[in-house]
Amino acid sequence: MPYYWGVDSASPVTKELYDCVLNNFGKPSYWGRYIALVPGAADVLTREEIRLLRNSGTKILPIYSNFLEATGYREGKVIAQNAVYNARRLGVPKGKVVFANLEKFFKIDEAWIRGFVDGMFPSGYKAGLYHDPVKGDFSAAYCEAVNNDNKVATQLILWSAEPEPGVSRARNAPNFKPKKPPCKANVWGWQYGRDSPVCPIDTNLINSRLFELLW
Repeated sequence: MPYYWGVDSASPVTKELYDCVLNNFGKPSYWGRYIALVPGAADVLTREEIRLLRNSGTKILPIYSNFLEATGYREGKVIAQNAVYNARRLGVPKGKVVFANLEKFFKIDEAWIRGFVDGMFPSGYKAGLYHDPVKGDFSAAYCEAVNNDNKVATQLILWSAEPEPGVSRARNAPNFKPKKPPCKANVWGWQYGRDSPVCPIDTNLINSRLFELLW
């Protein structure tokens, strides 16, 4: 299976930032950007960025990150609905994946994960979760959710933050070996390098199945 190299950033994609990545790392096949403003943490994706990325032949990986914990079934559904609202507002087509961002320090329970999957399902978008399978609550909560509802394992696409060998150029990317939860899981993405000192980006590898679901 082919793998695709790309980046994500909390900063807006300007021509200067795109050229920084192009000149120092290589051409990104996709760029992860936040679809809602997170004050003090992430700028929201703009129409100008969408045009720049699409004109450059770079797909968009949509990320929703405007929440600070992941507990409770109802709350999971609400976050899914908020993610869907923002994806639609920006024109992300149905059938594409939208990721919610779970940090390792978040409180996470299995009910939230089931709620997120159930909330995304009727929207026409694919449900994705960025997560840390090693540190924090995610793996235990995820496997419990899978045990309670197999739909979680079949519908959810996971983007792993572990291990972290470090930022690299596209041509020097590691082999695709993300850490996974200890149960059935579609781990199709891997953020293997964070916080480049050269350009304000993280570096990623994804498989072709996930690449086809990007915008």
